[in-house]
Amino acid sequence: MSILKKLFTALRGGATEVGEAIVDSQALRILDQEIRDAHAELDRSRGDLTKIMAQRKLTADKLEPKQAKAAEYQGYAKAALAKGDEALALEVAGKLAELEGEIAQEAAIVGEYERSIETLKRSIKQAETTIARLKQQVDTVKATESVQRAQSAIAARHSGHNASLRTALDSLERIKSKQKEAAAQMDAAAELASEAGADTDLEAKLRQAGLKPEASSAQAVLERLKSQA
Repeated sequence: MSILKKLFTALRGGATEVGEAIVDSQALRILDQEIRDAHAELDRSRGDLTKIMAQRKLTADKLEPKQAKAAEYQGYAKAALAKGDEALALEVAGKLAELEGEIAQEAAIVGEYERSIETLKRSIKQAETTIARLKQQVDTVKATESVQRAQSAIAARHSGHNASLRTALDSLERIKSKQKEAAAQMDAAAELASEAGADTDLEAKLRQAGLKPEASSAQAVLERLKSQA
């Protein structure tokens, strides 16, 4: 079981290495997609902010007439009290209390909208700054990668050029070596031919001087046989 567990662990480790290699090779593409995703989230946040601002405006628009109505009823209540009509003043005060309750509730909602708006605005501003800085850094990384890729290509071409030169020089040296060998062989052949020619000339000179007999011929052999008989 322990061996199987180790094999499984090794396979997991290999899969992790392959996954990391893929992620590394696609790092810039992944980063670009992440920035696009962040942009999409930012656009959604802007949309949410617009909706909340619209709801805040609608609620505030409903609040203003009620505030005006409350001020109107407050004036009526004071006027009734001034006339000594406390019952009418009490009835107006009841209506005023109802309006003030609605005003307080809607004012609280407007306050919540305003706090949400401020929070969203700060978040959006921070996200915009972060994305802008991230884009700038990505542009720098891409430029650096392009330069390094160009330098790598130049280095590769330079290495290949040097290898080609070395191969050409080796070929040239082999050709020169073969030419020297052929020249030496021709010199040796010429020397042998010269020595053979010199021997032939010497033989001829000796025969002409009568110091060396001529090579045997059929007639000479016949004459020799006759003299022996």
